[in-house]
Amino acid sequence: MINARRILSYVRRAVDDYEMIMDGDKIAIGVSAGKDSLTLLCGLAQLRRFYPKKFEIIAITLDCGFDNADFSQIKILCEELGVEYHVIPTNIKQVVFDIRKEKNPCSLCSKLRHGALNDEAKKRGCNKVALGHHLDDSVETFMMNLIYEGRIGTFSPVTYLDRTDLTLIRPLIYTPEKEVRSFTNKVKLPVVVNTCPADKKTKREEVKLLISDLSKKYKNIKYNIFGAIRLKEIDGYKKANFSLRKYDEADEGDVIDGIDETGETDAEEN
Repeated sequence: MINARRILSYVRRAVDDYEMIMDGDKIAIGVSAGKDSLTLLCGLAQLRRFYPKKFEIIAITLDCGFDNADFSQIKILCEELGVEYHVIPTNIKQVVFDIRKEKNPCSLCSKLRHGALNDEAKKRGCNKVALGHHLDDSVETFMMNLIYEGRIGTFSPVTYLDRTDLTLIRPLIYTPEKEVRSFTNKVKLPVVVNTCPADKKTKREEVKLLISDLSKKYKNIKYNIFGAIRLKEIDGYKKANFSLRKYDEADEGDVIDGIDETGETDAEEN
């Protein structure tokens, strides 16, 4: 059994704060096979064991058509977690790179992937889709919107899509990326290397590097930006009476009042 207790503390708090999960939900987890989506998969699979509101999960991977994409280890992981798994072949790579020949492919690729994921979720009877965006993603999106578009905003923790009657949830929004990376390495998650030719050549990557550079001089800048998003309740975020920075700085396994709420006991873990 994979021990995701620390990840669970972040996930449980976000799920509770934003009422992401209700009794009877069937949730499709978008599994790109990167570290973020695999961490989300493990977190929700374990949350399902003890959460008072009973819900189902399935995992969906879109095969975009890039070379050497092998999802066999993801299938094995899902079997270990007891999660139904589906790999859906698509022609997204062909459309974006071969037909449209997009110079800036990320926007179109994202729309096509989200559309295909939502369609498959509906087909399989899901009412919610869980995405693996974490705290760093929220801050980076905020900065991208500010720098490149001149507007204040980021993605929402919960988004209802009236056209498809689906609700998007992001249970990792309180989770710092370094926690995701640490968990991935600790339990040796079977990450599939991204072979997209645009990987690491995007505006998001530029902003990620900018924030990293600023953090060298202003240590808490990431948490201050995220705190401001919550304080001003931008795009559905809520004010909070706990410090993510305080928890992030704690040693692994420490219990921080107000956030370590996995709900597990030693008896439940055995």
